[in-house]
Amino acid sequence: MPTFVPLAPPERQPENLRVPTPAPKTVGWAIVGLGQLALEEVMPAFDECKISQPVALVSGHRDKAEKVAQTYGIDAKNIYSYENYDDLKSNPAVQAIYIILPNNMHAEYTIRGFAAGKHVLCEKPMSVTVDEATSMIDAGKKAQKLLMIAYRLRFEPFNKKAIEICRSGEIGDIQTISASNCQVVQAPNIRLSKTLGGGVLGDVGVYCLNAARYLTGEEPVEVTAMLHQPKEDPRFREVPANFVWTMRFPSGAIANCDCSFNASDSRRYRVQGTKGFVDLDQAFSYRGQELHVSKPPAKTQMELTPVNHFAAEMEHFLTCILENKPPLTPGEDGLADMLAMAAIEQAAATGQTVKVG
Repeated sequence: MPTFVPLAPPERQPENLRVPTPAPKTVGWAIVGLGQLALEEVMPAFDECKISQPVALVSGHRDKAEKVAQTYGIDAKNIYSYENYDDLKSNPAVQAIYIILPNNMHAEYTIRGFAAGKHVLCEKPMSVTVDEATSMIDAGKKAQKLLMIAYRLRFEPFNKKAIEICRSGEIGDIQTISASNCQVVQAPNIRLSKTLGGGVLGDVGVYCLNAARYLTGEEPVEVTAMLHQPKEDPRFREVPANFVWTMRFPSGAIANCDCSFNASDSRRYRVQGTKGFVDLDQAFSYRGQELHVSKPPAKTQMELTPVNHFAAEMEHFLTCILENKPPLTPGEDGLADMLAMAAIEQAAATGQTVKVG
């Protein structure tokens, strides 16, 4: 007797049938500052976003802003200058502001953004001083708006996996972390200007600092540091070329970090535990991460699906806005880095071990 096979579909819908769902609510961004990072990374990232869309631009160069607006379908009436930035208050299409400005402008434009009634995502480093960081947090609380610092690597799969492995005890108790973020920076570049809040520690060193904090899940308690500012190189007449520092954590873990504006590219970290270690190459890059986990005698390369870091962080922030929940990297996270960097700078200047905070 042959097996009975129904020829007509069942009355109920097949379980694997894809039924269209309503498009998610979109939230509008104002992108503040149209420099290299904004144009090469952030604006293209919107193509990979589901709920984020750029609806306004803030720039000191109207002609450039008009070209960007045309490319991304932004109404020219939503182009603002730094002088009329506060008029964003009257634009209901904008719910969030992404600050991508020189470091010395972060605090002012974050605070003014809150005064305009918007939520703020601010690039790292959060500010130039600890007092500025505190003022930014206070302004957000007063306005009852969210503040998030753009630590994109917290939303990047390879760094997220490294955090999971390190905090789970899979490689045992963390003993040491070595982290390096180096590149050669040529003038002119705002990162070489002390007036604009530039400097190797805040610009690239903060990645090493932040990584040590998120890998351990702890805050450093004391630091030592050294710097080198070559007098013969005019690029470094205002800021150091190199910073090297150590941080001690409450568990006893020690992080050794270095950063440079005058060394060949190196963006990696190793976390050494009592049972194994984690290596992440290209740890701080926009793409190309390679994660290896060693638990002798085995060594494994983790296969993960990359994401666009900027799309992931923007989508996270807007989800927090829509669901009224705190972001993963709030202003307090940025303040913790600012407190540590202040201690590192003091340690380098005095040659002494300095307590953090």
